Amino acid sequence: MKQSHSIRLALTGVVLVGAALTSGCASLKKSQAPATGATAPVGPIAPEAEGWRKVATEQDRERVRNWYRAWKEAHASVNAGGYAAQALQQGVLLRADAALPNPHIPPGDYRCRTIKLGSKGGGTLSYVAYPYFKCRVRAEENIFSFVKLTGSQRPNGLIFDDTDRRQIFLGTEVLGDERGAIDYGVDKSRDRAALVERIGPNRWRLVFPYPAFESIVDVMEVVP
Repeated sequence: MKQSHSIRLALTGVVLVGAALTSGCASLKKSQAPATGATAPVGPIAPEAEGWRKVATEQDRERVRNWYRAWKEAHASVNAGGYAAQALQQGVLLRADAALPNPHIPPGDYRCRTIKLGSKGGGTLSYVAYPYFKCRVRAEENIFSFVKLTGSQRPNGLIFDDTDRRQIFLGTEVLGDERGAIDYGVDKSRDRAALVERIGPNRWRLVFPYPAFESIVDVMEVVP
């Protein structure tokens, strides 16, 4: 059975419906799958580079502003927890300065996995690596969306242009067996902001600075 997810962002009091995603037994057409060697989709991701700042909450603007500080704090926590070797094995994926030009992820279905770096206390580990799940990038006119389709924590939102080395993801977290995403900006603990970066041929990552729970940085690898 198909399951619908709405991606909705609050923009100066007006609800912007960005895209409708379909998961479950649905799949993108073959022509929408990422081509071998392709590193950029056709067309813009969002109206303009300043667009994400107009949409983002102050909390998420601050998260993005402090992305490098978050990396430093996360790695310090990883080292203090005794996980330096595990983090080093991930290579460029966990390097703060790894972003390459042209961050755009082509539309299609992907594998994605999350590594949680740093601990906010409360007995949580400072390094946790999860297996691969299913993710999807979809184009809806001039807006691209990203959704994690499987797993217990599923970011769901829109991708905005920013610089030649990064884009910005804004969305919310879908948890457990929930069937749809809540509106962005309604619940601070559910709002998610990430830097979208290309780190190699057909390899990208979403970097979430200061997520609401557990870790200091979440890094989601995205590969075909």
